Amino acid sequence: MAEYNFDEVIDRSGTGAIKYDLRQDVFGTDNVIPMWVADMDFRTPPFIMDAIRQRANHEILGYTKRSDGFFQSVTNWFKRRQNWDIDRSWIVFSPGIVPALSFAVRAFTSPGEKIIIQPPVYHPFASIINGNQRIIVNNPLILSEGRYYMDLNNLKEQLDNQVKLILISNPHNPVSRIWTPEELSELAGICLEHNITIISDEIHSDIIMPGCKHIPLAAISPAFSEITVTCLAPSKTFNLAGLSTSVVVIPDKLRRDLFSREIETSHLWLGNIFGNIALEAAYNKGDEWVDELNRYVFDNFKFLDSYLKQNIPEIKLIRPDATYLAWLDMHGLNMDDKALKEFMIHKAGIGCNEGRSFGIGGEGFQRMNIGCPRKVLQKALNQLDIAVNNL
Repeated sequence: MAEYNFDEVIDRSGTGAIKYDLRQDVFGTDNVIPMWVADMDFRTPPFIMDAIRQRANHEILGYTKRSDGFFQSVTNWFKRRQNWDIDRSWIVFSPGIVPALSFAVRAFTSPGEKIIIQPPVYHPFASIINGNQRIIVNNPLILSEGRYYMDLNNLKEQLDNQVKLILISNPHNPVSRIWTPEELSELAGICLEHNITIISDEIHSDIIMPGCKHIPLAAISPAFSEITVTCLAPSKTFNLAGLSTSVVVIPDKLRRDLFSREIETSHLWLGNIFGNIALEAAYNKGDEWVDELNRYVFDNFKFLDSYLKQNIPEIKLIRPDATYLAWLDMHGLNMDDKALKEFMIHKAGIGCNEGRSFGIGGEGFQRMNIGCPRKVLQKALNQLDIAVNNL
């Protein structure tokens, strides 16, 4: 019997929630169901809130170091959940995954050098590279029979001595693919041969669908571990994004020192008290909650897929391995991206992420966040069904 209530609908309006309170700015109207920003509409687990309240009762919130328990909770969680042995010395704090990506770009490359990404992919990958005056090399994913694959032949063709880094998303945002050990090994072998550092964003690696398994790239072999920087956080898993607390696992000491120097010179190494407390509580007590979450999200995906097939066959769900992010193929509506954007906002009344914002290959897609109560998802789909029928 389920212990946690994921069906509860909570009004987040007026709380400063980006997903809700920036609808007017992003969509030009507040009258959309917000299914864009990748946080969930589920209540943060009670064992985390209890830990935060207990610490808040002390009422002195001064400079605070991370405890031994903080690091132990990280190593225990990833050993328990992903069978990955992480040495405590490999763990570096970061105030979020996106900042970690930016620190990594600055630590491991110089202005004018090249960095590979695999679009369609989480859009900050591109903006961070451009913002730090590095050069993007696109290695687009291949979509074949409803499934995405890495194009490693294309990757090898684009390599030269200016390529220093590759940013990968695993599980991949937005296409929800978990890369197999075979795919990761082939990619890492290429990078090892050409002395390319891999930044692996694995923030979604706890939200896994039944029958699927996430393998951390760094856990595949010691050689791959040495060239891999893995970005991790409880923020997606436990709905803690507002606490800006992440960890970066860097086994290679030289790379770890370079990365740490970026954190330290930016004076961002302290983090915040409640982020530390929340991470420790999440990783110590969160197993059952995450297992229930994954079942609920999987049922949301099944509901979404069934609804589309029965009512809106023009729209197809790309089969997900992980995440709570649905990648919807809307080419069957025969609209260009501008028309599709207008349709989703002003006809369907749903605020999703435009596929084209994720780069090459995102055209004609929308990313829908289904980390929400099922009745909210059903309302959105009913609105979408009506809008399509009125075309």
